Amino acid sequence: MIVLLVTVFGLAVNTTLVAYTATRLLDVRYTLWRLVFVSVVSQSIVQYGLVPTLFAPFDGTTPSPDETAGAVALLALAFVCAPVIAMIMLVVWEAVLPTGAVPPVRSWFKGVRARLRRTRRYLQILAIASRHGLFGLLRGRRQLGQGPEQARSLRLALDDAGVTFVKLGQILSTRRDLLPPAYIAELAKLQDQAAPIPGATAAELVETAIGAPVGEVFSRFDPEPMAAASIAQVHSAVLHGGQAVVVKVRRPGAAQAVERDLDIIGRLAHLLDRHTAWGRSMDVLGLAAGFATALREEVDFTVEARNLAQVAVAHDRRRAAVGVPRPHPDLSDEGVLVMERLSGVPLATAGPVLAERGLEPGPLAASLLREMLDEVMIDGIFHADPHPGNLLLLDDDRLGLIDFGSVGRLDRELRASLQAILTAVDRQDGPALADAFIGVSARPDELDQAAFERALGAFMARHLMAGTAPDLRMFTELFRIIAKYRIAIPPELAAVFRALATLEGCLTAIDPGFDLVTQARSVGEAYAEQHLRPAAVKDMLAEEAADLLPVLRKLPRRLDRLAAAAEAGRLTANFRLFSRAEDRRAITDWLHQVLLTVLAAAAGVMSVMLIGIETGPSLTDDIGLYQFLGLALLLIASIMALRVLADIFTKPRDRDDAR
Repeated sequence: MIVLLVTVFGLAVNTTLVAYTATRLLDVRYTLWRLVFVSVVSQSIVQYGLVPTLFAPFDGTTPSPDETAGAVALLALAFVCAPVIAMIMLVVWEAVLPTGAVPPVRSWFKGVRARLRRTRRYLQILAIASRHGLFGLLRGRRQLGQGPEQARSLRLALDDAGVTFVKLGQILSTRRDLLPPAYIAELAKLQDQAAPIPGATAAELVETAIGAPVGEVFSRFDPEPMAAASIAQVHSAVLHGGQAVVVKVRRPGAAQAVERDLDIIGRLAHLLDRHTAWGRSMDVLGLAAGFATALREEVDFTVEARNLAQVAVAHDRRRAAVGVPRPHPDLSDEGVLVMERLSGVPLATAGPVLAERGLEPGPLAASLLREMLDEVMIDGIFHADPHPGNLLLLDDDRLGLIDFGSVGRLDRELRASLQAILTAVDRQDGPALADAFIGVSARPDELDQAAFERALGAFMARHLMAGTAPDLRMFTELFRIIAKYRIAIPPELAAVFRALATLEGCLTAIDPGFDLVTQARSVGEAYAEQHLRPAAVKDMLAEEAADLLPVLRKLPRRLDRLAAAAEAGRLTANFRLFSRAEDRRAITDWLHQVLLTVLAAAAGVMSVMLIGIETGPSLTDDIGLYQFLGLALLLIASIMALRVLADIFTKPRDRDDAR
């Protein structure tokens, strides 16, 4: 028993020493189980392979006094080989299977139930796609067709897949810039309907949110919902003060179902981006990311309440002609939202009502576009999902916007940049448009600006010349040009273009002949005229003066210091080639790698020369002193070479993770 304990203790000590030495020499941290594995294997190779081979000349006999020094040297060389063998295994392992490619062992059994549920749901989605003949699209074996049959199959598959996929289809039904007309028509048929939860359950959720019985807050609460969808349902109610409100109640478990399906959508998006050309051309990864962000905000009603309050203040400030409901934050939480009730009919079914009231669809659509652009250019907060289901025709013939679960925000600088982009488009000025796009992004290192300007000029000549009929597909081509030249548009501006693409579906629903680009130009001209008014110019000058005043205050002191330094002959200019710490570290790392590579090569050449010397002192009958020194030098060369390889395989990934 004592012998076994001593053996185990010795093995543990040797394993620790080998792992520590290999880690220190490579200057890389590896997982514990990987270090233990390579340490045990390297010791086994040394103990059962290398040592018996080196000591074979002794035939198991005790070395003589003359041979003792050589035996000790060989034994030391053998045990030094253990960390080197471990280092070789670690470097090869890192090259073939990098750290992080496989989850840690301790996490393999965590969340098994959640992974099983996700896998079951993933297989269910794939089965639905296969049942409707869409599996070939997922694998890239078929292209997205133009006919109504495939469009109908896609609509049925999304409908079968449930709430999250239905909402994805509803959003895609407004993206005329991405999908053919047959798909737009089919996806517009998707209805997000669900069996309502019992009125008693809804009342309990409301009471939990407001912290009081329903009767103490509402003079009337209708237990029958006005509408029921998969995420929430809406009840009509009246406060004790007489104000009509709607109560939006989230379904129990809706947030968990959305998260599960968003994970599936993200995986499918990566699959389509990797295996299909049509998926990459539609930027399915960007669509999936934007959809996930919007849907997560939609299931959290505190986000919508905050958005409603901010939009209402902005509307009141400029006296907007479009109505938005006012929230009651004191009666709301993340699962319940109480807000003002707007009396009207959904825009999607308002066609007969427009005719009855004698309303012209063109002016109504123009007012909606003006409202959207006012939100973007003046308020800096806008409805990011203005599809027909979120619009009402109110009883007073105005338009009403609802469902502010997802909004976009632009600061003053981004609004000015968007104004510059729209002005350049209106003037068909390619260089100005290129400067506007470059101004809102990090300039690529190898940008061919002349080619970029020519591409934008050709784009505008193709889509915006007199006599052409511009459509929303031009946004798709514009984004392709931007992506080709690696111009990174801020996500806030990308949200504006997505909202305009979605809004086009609403405008077409009101007036099928509505020309978005022409109307947007007229609105842009009105903005330009407003900026040229004396009051606007005065405000602009006041803002610029306020920004410039701190600089002007410091300018006399700085000029005096410069003049004094010049008079005393102390005026100098410093130029620091590597002023950034990151640049200095990168240069240092490169120099270290080059130096280690040169030293490793030199040591390797010297070791080969020493091993080839057959004369000189002998350690054993078969190994001379020079050969032993050559082997030791070869180990040193191997260590330096492995250190360089470890840097190559691991340090770039470490820098990327740090960024």
